[in-house]
Amino acid sequence: MRVLGLLFLLLGWSLSVALSQEVLRLGAAVSFTGKYAKEGELLKKGYELWKETVNSRGGVKVGDKRYRVEIVYYDDQSDPRTTAKLVEKLITEEGIRFILGPYGSSQVFASAGVVEKHRALMVQGGGASSKIYKQGYKHVFGVFNVASDYGKNLIELAVSLKPKPKSVAIIYEKDIFSEDAARGALKTAKRHGLRVVLFESYPKGTQDLSSLMLKLRLKKPEVVIGAGHFKDSVLVVKQLKQFRINPKFLGLTVGPPVPAFVKALGKDAEFIFGPVQWTKAFSYKDPLFGSTRGYVKAFRKKYGEEPEYHAAGGTAAALALQLALERAGSLDIDRVREALLSMKEETFYGIIGFDETGKINTKPMAVIQIQGGKPLTVYPFQEAEPVYPKPAWK
Repeated sequence: MRVLGLLFLLLGWSLSVALSQEVLRLGAAVSFTGKYAKEGELLKKGYELWKETVNSRGGVKVGDKRYRVEIVYYDDQSDPRTTAKLVEKLITEEGIRFILGPYGSSQVFASAGVVEKHRALMVQGGGASSKIYKQGYKHVFGVFNVASDYGKNLIELAVSLKPKPKSVAIIYEKDIFSEDAARGALKTAKRHGLRVVLFESYPKGTQDLSSLMLKLRLKKPEVVIGAGHFKDSVLVVKQLKQFRINPKFLGLTVGPPVPAFVKALGKDAEFIFGPVQWTKAFSYKDPLFGSTRGYVKAFRKKYGEEPEYHAAGGTAAALALQLALERAGSLDIDRVREALLSMKEETFYGIIGFDETGKINTKPMAVIQIQGGKPLTVYPFQEAEPVYPKPAWK
């Protein structure tokens, strides 16, 4: 009977702690509908895993208080103007001072000015355009390497393979992320002496790339780089096959590591390369999940699937904010900002640290290749040997 009474006492104490615990509300305008819905869904998964994990461990410790985290989500419908309006609503109507970023460089760029105007603070893992960091903003931080690194890493891998390719074509969606990625590929290709036979954009949201495919079929490049988003990647693959264009190396941004890429394309996804901000093959310690392996295990347990870099970027952005809040010991924006600027923290995602513009400057990228229906890391370290040249379409 005494044991039962003690049990009720402990349960009552735990309940009173939970009820008395203060709440830290964060805001996020993320794409749940529209062109970027798939990427937005992955980003939210990353945020939610972080939130549930940190809350299960007592919340975020700020000074002598612990805060249970809540995240207020709005759907920006994949429209940057809507993103900006919703972030303003989160700040001015919801009273939220700490923002977790949207998906997409255009969305991040649109919301960054709003965050800066209101002297709120945003940590984001969804935008990679260098344009975000060239505005002089003081309250925007990002855990994605800049977009030019996507193209750079693809070309660096291509020229390391034997026999070394001699020609490249680069096509890209007309938006700030994709153009940055394409120009990163262009610059690196020229540095390595590759002959650039085509460098051309296509309109955002296009459903047909036939005119570009005809040019590719005529030019016969050994390397094809496509810079765009998930839907673009799927479209490029389908139309390359339709037009019987068979490059030795096919590298696409965003699409290949996303689980839905293989689901959409089946065997046609095989041997396609994709640059990634993060891979489960990384091996780092982590203050919340224990290690990269611990993060992967937690993600699998919650979602029944493998994590990829969009989800990991969401978790990493939220974790960086948590670590800054704990280091600052305060909810004061300036103190949290200073904690971010001085941060050099090993996490499941890599070393997180920022330069004075808010851009991460401490971690590598990698390249995966679809092999056997799975994204395997092939560069700069290898889970598997890259398959090259790419077999012709069947």
